[in-house]
Amino acid sequence: MKFAEFKKAGHWPTLLAAFLYFDISFMAWVSLGPLIVYIARDMNLAVNEKFTLVAIPVLAGALLRVPMGLLADMIGAKRTGIIAQLVVIVATAAVWQFGLTDKLAIELFGVALGIGGASFAVALPQASRWYPPQYQGVVMGIAGAGNMGVVLDTLLAPTIAEHWGWQAVFGCLLIPMLMVLAYYVAAAKDAPGERKPISLKAYGVLLGDSDTRWFMFFYFITFGGFVGLANALPLYFTVQYHVSGVAAGLLVALIVAFGSGFRPVGGLIADRIGGIRALSILFGIVVAAYLVIAFMPEGPTAPAPGGWALTAMPRIAWISVLLFSIGVLALGMGNGAVFQLIPLRFRHEIGLMTGLVGCAGGIGGYFLAQTLGAAKGMTGGFGAGFLFFGLLALLGFIGLAMVKVRWRTTWGAVSGARV
Repeated sequence: MKFAEFKKAGHWPTLLAAFLYFDISFMAWVSLGPLIVYIARDMNLAVNEKFTLVAIPVLAGALLRVPMGLLADMIGAKRTGIIAQLVVIVATAAVWQFGLTDKLAIELFGVALGIGGASFAVALPQASRWYPPQYQGVVMGIAGAGNMGVVLDTLLAPTIAEHWGWQAVFGCLLIPMLMVLAYYVAAAKDAPGERKPISLKAYGVLLGDSDTRWFMFFYFITFGGFVGLANALPLYFTVQYHVSGVAAGLLVALIVAFGSGFRPVGGLIADRIGGIRALSILFGIVVAAYLVIAFMPEGPTAPAPGGWALTAMPRIAWISVLLFSIGVLALGMGNGAVFQLIPLRFRHEIGLMTGLVGCAGGIGGYFLAQTLGAAKGMTGGFGAGFLFFGLLALLGFIGLAMVKVRWRTTWGAVSGARV
């Protein structure tokens, strides 16, 4: 791919605006994950209740993606993006000023943060519609790499919370939120062409297509695994390996950086060798990583009340970090590979498909966090939860083997790109 040709092929200011919008929205969406240890410190909540709280924004973001997609088709992606950013900014400012005093307040704030997660259904189609088929993998990868916002969350939030209190984190978050909104208003443009309002019936028609359901299942695994781990791992490391909140944040920042940073690489590789082949390899890596993690033992208790510092962590914790890094890298690249295929199959329904597939991915993240919490509550460990998702990734691998011949000989043969 030649950069000069790519730059001329679409509208790069909109691509950058979509990336930043998704990035800052994703940052808000997963902000409860690294902060739940601090927010719920005095609420006497069980571990499984904390996992439920960090999963609420994920579920809300998943369910709101379809209505957000509908709204974008009705009034335009840019207007929808502006409204969504304003809602999340207002909710964040309110928490910065007034805090979260009980479990219900956390749940309601989680729903508001879900609007940030639903930005996926606006930002990705907004960028995609500007570019031809041969660039869809890298374009959707770049726009979708906005999920690297979780890296900044997990890297900075615990340290800010330790020094100035967890409410200060949301005050700091408002600064980039307002800057991104200003750039988005100035630079983003909706792609030319008549906008056709989409009805709920159209979603029903697409759901009747088996290819739609396959894509939803594949993204349930890849994006669900990524966002579920991004939310759950800070709590997981503090419980499983008894590390401090700051150490957990640094570890998760390292892990999710692989998944978010390599999403465009996954799309680029899928453009080169075909999305089916790329996704098959990545599913195999995910299966292996999850299955090994499922049998990892708990780490030793820390001598200090605050937990192990980063430099004093036991070896078993570092082995776990390595395994999670490999698995999350494969999940992130898998996200890019899935969205290399979708525009080739559903070029004219990309907005609808982004909403449906994104909804499935968000639900996958919710169920991963819930499954880990339930496994801990019922068995005393997290192994059963990771086994469950390892088997799902194996089913994804088998599913690709079932559809690849049909896809390559039907719509793939006339798509204009490698499938």
